[in-house]
Amino acid sequence: VPGARGSGIPQVKAAFAQYYYVGHSLKLAQELLRLGASLEQLAQARYSDGLVPQQDVVRAQVEKTALRSELLMLETEHHHAAARLNALLRRPPAAPLAEAQALRPLPPPAKLDYVALEVRLLAANPQLAAQDAQISAAEKNRELVTKNRYPDLTVGVSPIQTRNRVTEWELMFEVDIPLQQESRRSQEREAAAMASAARSRKDAALNQVSADLAENLSALDSARRLEQLVASALLPQADLAFKAALAGYETGKLDFATLLDAQRQIRKAKLDRLKAQVEAQFRLADIERLLGEEL
Repeated sequence: VPGARGSGIPQVKAAFAQYYYVGHSLKLAQELLRLGASLEQLAQARYSDGLVPQQDVVRAQVEKTALRSELLMLETEHHHAAARLNALLRRPPAAPLAEAQALRPLPPPAKLDYVALEVRLLAANPQLAAQDAQISAAEKNRELVTKNRYPDLTVGVSPIQTRNRVTEWELMFEVDIPLQQESRRSQEREAAAMASAARSRKDAALNQVSADLAENLSALDSARRLEQLVASALLPQADLAFKAALAGYETGKLDFATLLDAQRQIRKAKLDRLKAQVEAQFRLADIERLLGEEL
């Protein structure tokens, strides 16, 4: 997707990750549908030989029908994800998009240190910058209101010309004495309250974005570790369990329900890995949104 991964727009990056997730979920469903057809043929052959009951064939067909139904829903969701991504890229909703081949690499753990990122957060977070501008405006207003407690002296000098010569000078003094003391004090209290409220909003915003940063960093780390666990342990174990179940069904040692359950475990492991990968991308996009810049 041109511009999606290097644009610096967190919304586009999250939409691309969602597009990747739906596209690869669709491919997984298609793969499982082909596997389901193979299992149905196996059950048909064993039923024809009188080795298994007809119920095995029915179960295989039910499983295929469920996968077809899910495939239709995923195709619709894939279309919607493409339209959302196109909209964020300011392209027509039906503009063609290449299939998402890979997600962008995650930053190394050393770049995801909370203390270092908090410093960048304070310096670059757009929400905190807006709060700083509000505080500055409120403080300037307070300074202007405070100046009203002192008399305002205006001095003016103007020449008096007779014919072609300046014969005299006129000196003018104007003193504006603030007599409405109660009104002035009320204005000062209001200005002080506004400045205090602006600082309180800044503190609340700082606490919130700091908490959001910590939460997203923790969730990204969890997603990364879960993806590694599934890839290195759970998925190979599920694959071995399916092969063992398939061999057991072919030799009559296991029933078809056990084979279907092993197939579902492979599917769940693959989906769990895909979800963990995409969750890490969502969290990374949120971190970059908080920082106001890319990692």
